[in-house]
Amino acid sequence: MRGTTPILKLLFTFLILSQADCAPAAARDALPIAIPSAVAPGPPGASGSLYGSQSLEGPDGNPVDPADSAEVNDYQLVPGQTEDQDLGLYLDLESVPNPQPIRGTGGGTDGGPRNMLYEKLNPDLYAPPGTDAGDFGNSKWPMGLSYNRQGLDRAGFARQQNVEQLPIATQMAGVDMKLSPHAYRELHWHQANEWAYVFNGSVRVGAVDENGQTTYDDLNAGDVWFFPSGKPHTLQALDQGTEFLLIFDSGTFSEDNTFLATELFLRTPKSVLAKDLRTDISAFENLPKSELYIFPGTPAPANLSAQNITGPAGSITSNPYTYHFSQQDPYVVPGGSVKIIDPTTFPIAFNFSVALVVVQPGAMREIHWHTDSDEWNFFISGNARTTVFSAPSASRTFDFAAGDVGYVPFPDTHYIENTGDVDVVYLEVLQAPKFTDISVSQWLGLTPPQVVKDTLHLPDELVARLPKYKSYIVPGHTNLTDPNYGP
Repeated sequence: MRGTTPILKLLFTFLILSQADCAPAAARDALPIAIPSAVAPGPPGASGSLYGSQSLEGPDGNPVDPADSAEVNDYQLVPGQTEDQDLGLYLDLESVPNPQPIRGTGGGTDGGPRNMLYEKLNPDLYAPPGTDAGDFGNSKWPMGLSYNRQGLDRAGFARQQNVEQLPIATQMAGVDMKLSPHAYRELHWHQANEWAYVFNGSVRVGAVDENGQTTYDDLNAGDVWFFPSGKPHTLQALDQGTEFLLIFDSGTFSEDNTFLATELFLRTPKSVLAKDLRTDISAFENLPKSELYIFPGTPAPANLSAQNITGPAGSITSNPYTYHFSQQDPYVVPGGSVKIIDPTTFPIAFNFSVALVVVQPGAMREIHWHTDSDEWNFFISGNARTTVFSAPSASRTFDFAAGDVGYVPFPDTHYIENTGDVDVVYLEVLQAPKFTDISVSQWLGLTPPQVVKDTLHLPDELVARLPKYKSYIVPGHTNLTDPNYGP
């Protein structure tokens, strides 16, 4: 093919390959594959070949290299790692420099490649309890792995979790948002209902309903608001700035699909805006060129009444949109505390039932399930783990830290065990008209002892002690390698 143009060479190669495709299978298998002996010129300094020789195929007779071992010899096991796998003791893999995926007689050493930071944060996935089984979807998403959308001029940020990050979370989605002092989340509304919890700082919130009634309030850390779908609202940080959690009643919700005031004006003909607002076109010369989203603002008046705008319809007095949850006293039990807010006391949030749970070191939110809703969790502080059991025989154990989202499908059983040395504080969020759950220990305590013993073969002494009340939280010792909790 000397002197042939590159195009003709390409056509010739195509014809050969086409004939090979048309040949019988046996003939095609016998056709040699031509490996290029030369490649197009590379950059300066390039050397070697992109391809190896066909002589490298198949057995080559070379001895195995005894120095190339997949085994790891320099490692240390943590307390509880040699115990029976089915005990499922918590393993503190952060306490050793080179943790290994070993539990009891299971697992083996890991020579890599590996990301040791993730493995230390997720010991129950890296060295799972022997009771974990079956195929179970991921139930954990760290907000630290979500894209953090930046506001203008350091006015704040927002990051979200929805089904794109956590496919199992079909009923709810969450947004962690920060507003710097005096910054706004611009005027907007949503297709989904919005329930919010203030982490820190203070924020002024306002809304207008379909009747022209208004509401404005200042909220502090621990307070709650709810904006029904379609209701326009405003959020502005006060002098301290603020960070808060938004929870929406749709797993597909996206913060990027919010209806914004700027976009409304940018996407509507100016002549129509002028007619609607009874003004001249010149009034729109200084509209923003694009959405503002999160942006700096002028300080809000210290006195809320200065911004408490009302029209002929007055203020929203029936079913207000805010609740000062920070001022509610908790229900204290051995091992922690619980505060519940649901439509019983905050009726406007008709489909949100939420518990703020504090679990002390060594204690555990008791094993339970919910009767009519999935559960969405957000961990505010501490370290914890949960095992989710799903019928007929699947379970998986996940580890959580502050900033993590957890999700439990209805009606799977689960618990929250404190695995650290500080209180675990988290939100337990349901889509339900009332916060309800089934306590496993209470259920068994209210079942005839004969039935319990015949089913589970438990000893008489334990069956006699099963509680007939709901504990919510059960205390425990901080030595998590001791599995004995008898009287």
